Amino acid sequence: MELIAKYHVETDLPIQKAAEAIAAEQSTGTWTAVRGQNNPLAARVILAEGNNVEIGFPEELFEPGNIPQYLSVVAGNLFGLGDLKKVRLQDIIFPEGLLRAHRGPGFGIEDARKILGVYGRPLVGTIVKPKVGLDPAGTAAVAAAAVRGGLDLVKDDETLTDQSFCPLIPRLEAVMAALDKVETQTGKKAFYAVNVTAGADKILERALQAVDRGANMVMIDVLTAGFSALEDLSRHVKVPVHVHRTMHGAFTRDKGHGIAMLVISKLVRMTGGTNLHTGSYLGKMARETLENDLSRDALRGDWHGYKRVFPVASGGVYPAKVQGNLDGYGIDCIIQAGGGVHGHPDGTTAGARAMVQATDAWLKQIPLKEYAKDHKELETALKFWGS
Repeated sequence: MELIAKYHVETDLPIQKAAEAIAAEQSTGTWTAVRGQNNPLAARVILAEGNNVEIGFPEELFEPGNIPQYLSVVAGNLFGLGDLKKVRLQDIIFPEGLLRAHRGPGFGIEDARKILGVYGRPLVGTIVKPKVGLDPAGTAAVAAAAVRGGLDLVKDDETLTDQSFCPLIPRLEAVMAALDKVETQTGKKAFYAVNVTAGADKILERALQAVDRGANMVMIDVLTAGFSALEDLSRHVKVPVHVHRTMHGAFTRDKGHGIAMLVISKLVRMTGGTNLHTGSYLGKMARETLENDLSRDALRGDWHGYKRVFPVASGGVYPAKVQGNLDGYGIDCIIQAGGGVHGHPDGTTAGARAMVQATDAWLKQIPLKEYAKDHKELETALKFWGS
């Protein structure tokens, strides 16, 4: 069996030569001839056509369960090869032997829905804004106001961890107490994704402490902390894991070079995320529709028995952008707005209600402007931000 890596390659070399260079560099080769060129662990060129290259790597090249080592093979020195102008890792097809080394999510879409008691609709979430600068009490007040407006999830910003102005445990305790109060008053349950991102020596301990203090979801910045950190959290922390993709643009933005979001999506599902930011169909960080489609399907399709993962649409989302994102992602997604909630002229609770109303309009297939006639928060949002 072998792992198959698919690349987009731009080069002045004949594409077959470029493919052979990648196969050699990432398996048994070097810049000059050495003995043992018939090594059984040499990678092979499966396809070299146009700008498309597929390389087959023998399964024995990989240490099962070691994601960093996988990436050193399929996304290693090849990016620095001088004869290649650009290289983009588009996809990885994993052999069953490697997939068996990973458990996938401990909590998937169905588990998250069961915890909240929410079925048959997308989840609607927000990020606390301002993104940094609030103390624990201020953070809790914003979170409570959002959930009072009907939101299902409140998350920390990716840059907020355990800084002195808003320490993690006091923040967590304040937010959970506020959400418990809202639930007692309204019956509304919500997740709070507290950001436990830290170094390898601290992240699991931090997450376990958070859960011990009442966290019902933890969050990790997966590309800065690492896929192995995510996998450690998923295996040992008994709550869902929200996965942020901060820094992804360094890999995904150039369509000719880097690593595609599809690869990141597959690795997150293998290593245990419950939710993953995948991009918006409409919004300030919107990218190509195909990229979103591929990530969506990788997270939710049948794959090795892994639980399904929520794609998250976020970044410049507000009520008028809801329909376009839900047309792309469907019911099993999280539609998330930061400024699109807290920037509402009537405040956070009204902004949350407007997002929920926009989602309801999509579910009922009622045009947004028509639905807004009987829903004042949505009407105000459409007038303020446009429709």
